[in-house]
Amino acid sequence: MCRLLAYIGEPIQGDRLLLEPEHSLEVQSYHPKEMTAGLLNADGFGIGWYHPEKDDFPYTYKSLLPIWSDVNLPQISRYLESHCILAYVRSATPGLPVDLGNCQPFVEQKMSFIHNGYINNFRQTLYRPIRAHLNDYLYQNVHGTTDSEHIFALILTEYKDCLKTALLTAIKELTLLATEYDTHFSTNIILSDGKRIFATRYAHRAPVPTLYFREDDRGITLASEPLDDSPWQSFPEQSLITIDENRELHIEAIAQ
Repeated sequence: MCRLLAYIGEPIQGDRLLLEPEHSLEVQSYHPKEMTAGLLNADGFGIGWYHPEKDDFPYTYKSLLPIWSDVNLPQISRYLESHCILAYVRSATPGLPVDLGNCQPFVEQKMSFIHNGYINNFRQTLYRPIRAHLNDYLYQNVHGTTDSEHIFALILTEYKDCLKTALLTAIKELTLLATEYDTHFSTNIILSDGKRIFATRYAHRAPVPTLYFREDDRGITLASEPLDDSPWQSFPEQSLITIDENRELHIEAIAQ
């Protein structure tokens, strides 16, 4: 299972999130404390961020190296400064290739997406049913093979004018499909358009991965595991998290 990290607030240098904390994302890659599956997150990593002064598409940096082995990251993360950052370290689901096409964040227009979780036996269960629900554009533009990218495509297919509605509708559809095809999944998702963040802590017939948050004077940070010993709060299981343009955080239950 992967480890996720997201931040929205006053512009901050990337290294202060990715590398400096005692239990940073880098440390979580080789010494995670709360993973429900796997031992390491050594199958690559990715960062997505938005320019603090432009209403623009997200920028990304992806690598197949373990995050602790990328000699460029310390310099890049010092240069990177943003009000909205998403990052993850990957523990590849068995059977899914380790290549850049499968490396998150996945982006489409102004939206960026990271996911911690899995669909059990994805290729044998929900691969074709999910693809059958996609519109033509997204069907042709899923370039990788992961369950994560297909979940993102399902959200985008449902998207009309409200990201929150699209995310909830996609989760509902995924749950119905998993029930029909007798499988299980977990979906800790973080989705952003650079102004807002939407996240889920959700699973169907599977352990629910951890997801925490911390608020301070600069902004709000979400993470699979706390980055340090300061007070962090755990999101409830089966919940939707919204951080709006005023940096107000809302939590609501996701009906099963």
